[in-house]
Amino acid sequence: MTSISLDSADLAGLDVDAIVIGVAPAAAGASPAEGAQALDRAMDGRLADALGALGATGKAGEVTRLPSLGAVPAKVIVAAGLGEDPSAEDLRRAAGAAVRSLAGTARVAVALPASGAEAVEAVALGALLGAYSFDAFRTGDGHKSPVEEIRLVAPVSEEAALGRARTLAASVKLVRDLVNTPPSHLSPEDFAGEAERVAGETGLAIEVLDEKALVEGGYGGIAGVGQGSVNPPRLVRLAYTHPEAGRTLALVGKGITFDSGGLSLKPADAMDWMKSDMGGAAAVLGALAAIAELRPAVNVVGYLAIAENMPSGTAQRPSDVLRVYGGKTVEVLNTDAEGRLVMADALVRAGEDSPDLIVDVATLTGAQLVALGTRTFGVMANDDGVREKVVAAADRAGEASWGMPLPPELRKGLDSAVADIANISGERWGGMLVAGTFLKEFVPDGVKWAHLDIAGPAFHKGEPYGYTPKGGTGAAARTLVQIAEDVAAGVL
Repeated sequence: MTSISLDSADLAGLDVDAIVIGVAPAAAGASPAEGAQALDRAMDGRLADALGALGATGKAGEVTRLPSLGAVPAKVIVAAGLGEDPSAEDLRRAAGAAVRSLAGTARVAVALPASGAEAVEAVALGALLGAYSFDAFRTGDGHKSPVEEIRLVAPVSEEAALGRARTLAASVKLVRDLVNTPPSHLSPEDFAGEAERVAGETGLAIEVLDEKALVEGGYGGIAGVGQGSVNPPRLVRLAYTHPEAGRTLALVGKGITFDSGGLSLKPADAMDWMKSDMGGAAAVLGALAAIAELRPAVNVVGYLAIAENMPSGTAQRPSDVLRVYGGKTVEVLNTDAEGRLVMADALVRAGEDSPDLIVDVATLTGAQLVALGTRTFGVMANDDGVREKVVAAADRAGEASWGMPLPPELRKGLDSAVADIANISGERWGGMLVAGTFLKEFVPDGVKWAHLDIAGPAFHKGEPYGYTPKGGTGAAARTLVQIAEDVAAGVL
């Protein structure tokens, strides 16, 4: 991963290949923001004029390149628009967009406004996330490698903030890499193996149930979804403990390594990005890796419900009935509503850890995209206060979310003529909320619970923006870390 360090030296004298500065809107176009003063002096106060001549406006998201013409050792200057009164998220996005634009450059100095710990963390995290590139299957021809070294111009006393940014960036990178990995190289067994690797490196306890143990243990949801594939399913349990913890958080993630829809086959144009259907489980794994390093005073268990949903002669059929972990029966009316089946097993199992709060995260419904688009995930809960606090945690983490209701009348649509519950409703409306209502049925009585539907935000199909690349985004990992810290602090 790209290296990053703090440097309090004079910006104009740094021996780097490029310099990133912030610019804000001004009457004449754009004006240099805090941190760019030394560069402006080296250019004899002409920086604003040069930016104006190039049409820079300082608007958030704008990136303007200009040559230094020998005024400083760096050959290239990149001006990142901050907008008016930039927030921490504005700083993250500006740093990410600027560093991403410098792919192929070895050494970069970043001098965005970073006078306090929050700002240092934001700029560092944005820069590191902007430097992301998934290169596992590239030969190198015609592809620009990400920036190799970042020197963040900020007080060296903010090393703790920089360290936190490194940890969060590594967590998000892990999630992005997993989501981007093709299903030919990430079977359920492979995914479980990756969890074992992470556990070994971070000291997390781990238990993996294979297909035989799942059947013997009564995990009918995971076993049923996975029975159509030659790649058998897995359930992974990870655990982080803290000697001073007084509360327990359970995280549950959907891990469908490829979702064809099963016998209820998806159309071809809806299937090509279904390698991302394990984004929830990846987010749980990435979050636990960060939690193990940040060490908040809370116990955290994580469940990765992993399967591949494929059509075959052994696949589950519409109208089959599954018995999930704990004994409840589910009529499968649509095999493409498989995520909620694997999650049901894991939610019931998570209840056996006596958690104070369960948070599940899943690329669960296309209805999430219809309701909230591709950048905002939905938050549902069995407690209004928990829902609002999870939304607040996501906001502090820099991830867009929106609280959604779980209207009780939606439960009737899941009634089954032959089982305890059906996996889809007879009506098409409110699909995201219906899925949340289904999951709620498997949350233990008296346990607070929140559900994050990240179907759209987990995988970005458009052009990159800010620190968000095309492909896997790492959605929800930072929010889960923030939730763990909030539980430890008694905020949630």
